[in-house]
Amino acid sequence: MSFVVNIFLICSYLLLLPLPSASHPLCLDSKAPFRPKIPLEFCPNDESVCCDSNQELELKKAFQSMNISHPACASLVKSILCAKCNRFSADLFGIDTGTRTVPVLCTISEKSIVSNTSSNDFCSNVWEACKAEPIINSPFMPSLQSRTKVPVSSTPSILTDTCHSKSDFCRLFGRTSEDKLVCFNGTSTLLHNTENPQPPSGICLEQVTSGPYLYMDAHPDGSNRVFLASQQGKIWLATVPEEGNGEEMVIDESNLFVDLTDTVHVDTEFGLLSVAFHPRFVQNGRFFASYICDGDQWSGCSGRCACNTDVNCDPSKLPPVFGSRACRFHVTVSEFTANSSASDPASAIHLKYLYFLTGDGETELDPYNHAQNKKSMLGKLLRLDVDNIPSATELSKRSAWGNYSIPSDNPYIYDKGSLPEIWALGLRNPWRCSFDSERPSYFLCVDSGKDQYEEVNIVMKGGNYGWPYFEGDFPFHSLNSSGGKNNMNSTDFISHVMGYDHSQANTNEGSSSIADLYGFAMWAGTENPENSGNFTSGKVLFGCAHDSPLQCKLGKTHPQGPHLNLNYVYSMGMDNRKDIFLLTSNGVLRISRPSRCNYKCSKEKFTGFQVPRHSHSYEAGTDIKGSQTGSGVKDSQISFSLFFYSFLFLFLHFTL
Repeated sequence: MSFVVNIFLICSYLLLLPLPSASHPLCLDSKAPFRPKIPLEFCPNDESVCCDSNQELELKKAFQSMNISHPACASLVKSILCAKCNRFSADLFGIDTGTRTVPVLCTISEKSIVSNTSSNDFCSNVWEACKAEPIINSPFMPSLQSRTKVPVSSTPSILTDTCHSKSDFCRLFGRTSEDKLVCFNGTSTLLHNTENPQPPSGICLEQVTSGPYLYMDAHPDGSNRVFLASQQGKIWLATVPEEGNGEEMVIDESNLFVDLTDTVHVDTEFGLLSVAFHPRFVQNGRFFASYICDGDQWSGCSGRCACNTDVNCDPSKLPPVFGSRACRFHVTVSEFTANSSASDPASAIHLKYLYFLTGDGETELDPYNHAQNKKSMLGKLLRLDVDNIPSATELSKRSAWGNYSIPSDNPYIYDKGSLPEIWALGLRNPWRCSFDSERPSYFLCVDSGKDQYEEVNIVMKGGNYGWPYFEGDFPFHSLNSSGGKNNMNSTDFISHVMGYDHSQANTNEGSSSIADLYGFAMWAGTENPENSGNFTSGKVLFGCAHDSPLQCKLGKTHPQGPHLNLNYVYSMGMDNRKDIFLLTSNGVLRISRPSRCNYKCSKEKFTGFQVPRHSHSYEAGTDIKGSQTGSGVKDSQISFSLFFYSFLFLFLHFTL
């Protein structure tokens, strides 16, 4: 299967994602909190909320049906119901499992009681006030803890009928400060882990290889191997040594895993973009590659253009792209299957969703208002189901852009005026995106600005991130897009979580990256306090470890020491140890322990790593030539086309 996209400038990335969990502001429907148009009365809140007036009315009716006579218990239960409107409701009610009818209640542990540690014990207050109170349709019924909604019943229940003590009740519904996660205290959400982390005094690097690789991905088998890709379309397997042992990364460049050079079009901005492997790649052999192709050079490089009548765009009136006709260059996402994979039906895991980010379609402004136009694929995050493939007849009926179906919970699936593929909008030029490895619902995306600001967003369902109305916090100075001013004041834009003004960075070179590397410092962000969703950003020094396996290249001397000559930073990667690597034109560098460069970091830990043993593996040497079937690999393709003038960010989201 392949998805083909016409482009002007492009960059892409494919990523694997485990099940979600969160501690940042997020609603139960995976959307961002908002300011309601009509202030809430039953569940008043001065902050952004997750309920509108209709949802609040449903909560009020549910509360009235409970018929609670005890005033103290009634007040507490009301606050518990209203927690669904809390901006942290996703975490309070367990969006990762979807099984709670009661939010996590703040309580204290036996350890805290013994040490007289002061803490909010809302859970105990609920028990004492409600333990003997009959409640109809009680959310505390144990039989409801595997459901998300309370069924209608006329029979009241009492807490003491099912919980023998306060300890039993709070073990079931509470969470202590030692858990270091969020809980509900009756009026607001407490972030138990309120430590204010300090960034390290510097970031220490070690160079492990000198090759200019564009993309890196950990092998799904959990071993110490990674895949490295070049811009030209070649992919190798490499063995990564443990950090600090003085060994280089081992790459056999004569033994290719994949070769796509026959179909990849290479230019300054073009080439192989990324590769993704199914989480069960060891069993099913499925993997995906995205790359640029040239429609004038390869007959298979074709597809639908995003400049079309739906968005009032005429391709014949578009200016030349790199001196060539519009819609000539495409990005193709091809799915391949390695024949050497083993069959394991009992533990088969299905590929779920593909998230696909696109630029707004223009090099300068956005005259077609693509980023805000819900009929356009551009300036969006698209969410596709590439596991449940409709028939050819069904695809033709709905004019699909490719071989995929629409997830049933996409925000605009029932909106006839919008493309059902859209998950979020209002993006200008999304560059690199990353799911936090410990909190995967932290989907952090860099959006490159036009003139003033580079921003990082936490992207959420149905979110609108403001372009072209805003560039960071700045109203965009050229609001001449078609319809650009019509909805500017009537849309709930989600602000970025961190970023920087161009005046704060390297004004001579410019910057468009979450990590702005220019010789001696890295532009980095810190969440403060942890789990709050609030970030600050600033410069952090970086240097090279004195015992680096390869000598880092040095540049000009600075008062704080010689600059590292990283040249171009293409991307970042992570291995199965969760070590982070910088992929630069001067080689691959690993972020190592700060102490190796005499930097200090309060969170530096020393942990061992044991390579797991596996019964299945993949050897280098698998040969793929474009759309042809290589040795041991099958490739299926279907076209999916977009035209735009800006960067495109592409990746796959797999769930277990």
